[in-house]
Amino acid sequence: MQTAAPLLEVEGLEVEFRTRQGIARVLDGVTLSLKPGQTLGIVGESGCGKSMTALSIMRLVPTPPGRIGAGAVRLKGENLLQASEARMREVRGKDISMIFQEPMTSLNPVYSIGDQIAETVRLHERLSRRASLERAVNMLKAVHIPAAERRVREFPHQMSGGMRQRVMIAMALACRPSVLIADEPTTALDVTVQAQVFDLLKEMQEKTGTAIILISHDMGAIAEMADRVIVMYAGRVVEEAATDEILESPKHPYTRGLIACVPHMEEQPPPERGALTEIPGVVPSLAALGAGCSFAPRCSHADDLCRRQAPQPFTVGTDRRTACWLYDEPGAP
Repeated sequence: MQTAAPLLEVEGLEVEFRTRQGIARVLDGVTLSLKPGQTLGIVGESGCGKSMTALSIMRLVPTPPGRIGAGAVRLKGENLLQASEARMREVRGKDISMIFQEPMTSLNPVYSIGDQIAETVRLHERLSRRASLERAVNMLKAVHIPAAERRVREFPHQMSGGMRQRVMIAMALACRPSVLIADEPTTALDVTVQAQVFDLLKEMQEKTGTAIILISHDMGAIAEMADRVIVMYAGRVVEEAATDEILESPKHPYTRGLIACVPHMEEQPPPERGALTEIPGVVPSLAALGAGCSFAPRCSHADDLCRRQAPQPFTVGTDRRTACWLYDEPGAP
């Protein structure tokens, strides 16, 4: 059976920001691939480079002070980093769409919901105002917003947080993009609405075949949605594997720490699980990273080699990578 070719490929992506403390490399050699219909999870603490990866794929890095220094972002073989800004305006919303973290600040408060969805359709598909508004109504129905014909004339402040997030999903999927980037799509929503949003994303993916990049700091959300997971720390990919492999057998100490931080609801958890743990310390300043492994100051396994030299991703087993010196030698755990 032939494996599907990647729809989106990111290779050696480097992004730098000029700050008062000096040059901060916020992405350092990020590499990933996404296949049609696949959901790729990107997980890590705040400040690890998850959202910056998404903005770089969309070519939305603020310049200045940011700059994409190296790498390639290929969509169906086309390197978007070499595309003109006019070409990127065609790509955004039509080929790649993005759901931003906070819908209240992402939606324009002075335009109706219908006008904001219709604008995307008119721009990319050249439909009339009437036809584009009809598409907006249909998209609101598709994301299960009741009374869509009335809601399409309402403004963002008239809707709840869950409704606004559904509007963002409808807007992102209005032109049936090949890739949907969901950046913390359930931020500030209660757990019931979170579950509804995830169910909706799965349903829309089944209908449209859209590939999804799900960005989150929540391992529970990643377990629910993703087929494959990338773990990021300080702008680097430290581990990549199938979701089941990551959850059942995490290799990198940082990945183990993220999973250990997830609370469990059992009244009597298994004795081997132990108490809920935390990862000591904080994500380091990206303007002051040393030559060694960026996780070394927080890692109980760190030694002199870790502090001197940053590891490159090692292949562990089949189809998984781990950037940790623990896996430098054959037969490593």
